[in-house]
Amino acid sequence: MNTIYYAIGDIHGEAGRLRTLHARISEFHNTFYKHREQVRVHLGDYVDRGPDSYAVISYIMNLEKHAPFQTINLMGNHESMMLAAFMGKRPGAMRTWVENGGDMTIQSYNNHGYDKPPKSHLNWMACLSTRYIDEPRGLVFVHAGIDPDKYPDEPESVRLWTRNERFFDTNMWRAPELANTWVVHGHTPTTTNRPDVAKDGRRINIDTGACYDGCLTAAVLAPGDVPQFLHT
Repeated sequence: MNTIYYAIGDIHGEAGRLRTLHARISEFHNTFYKHREQVRVHLGDYVDRGPDSYAVISYIMNLEKHAPFQTINLMGNHESMMLAAFMGKRPGAMRTWVENGGDMTIQSYNNHGYDKPPKSHLNWMACLSTRYIDEPRGLVFVHAGIDPDKYPDEPESVRLWTRNERFFDTNMWRAPELANTWVVHGHTPTTTNRPDVAKDGRRINIDTGACYDGCLTAAVLAPGDVPQFLHT
């Protein structure tokens, strides 16, 4: 119950910013919460549009193995498209992915000496979850959002893709399981390049447009405290 969560929004190949943000999180944690357990959550969309998707995936995979804190990595819709392009059998999947920023990802892998993403990266992506829940804290982490009527039984496609207006309006949340629940998500870039927090605080959007000249954001979630935000 005393865990400090650091949730990081859509990265989209911004490897330099990601490394800088993790360094900032470490400094912040050591200053204010040094003796508290920490968990860092990446909300998906590691690849596409930005300059170095290969380095982002490599960095996060290394954190997962070697960091002195727990790292939770969720799947975003761009990882789903990338997997469909390389591991799926749907006609047109490669073209769909490339047209949505996959061309930059291919260039990144080429720059690092790969003609295509290695199996180790694709297999890692394929094992990513679409949601993480801390039930005692009432925290839900997801890439895009949830279904306010069907939660927690919405399909994975909703967690990866939704932009349903009913999700964005917490007054419309009807599922009983959402009582006393806070949802932290990305996927929909905010119009201000700063986090979007619902009036009641129960929905926090931290996609602040890192690949659109915005910033990369981490939400700091400490028990009993209002959310704080770190940016690069």
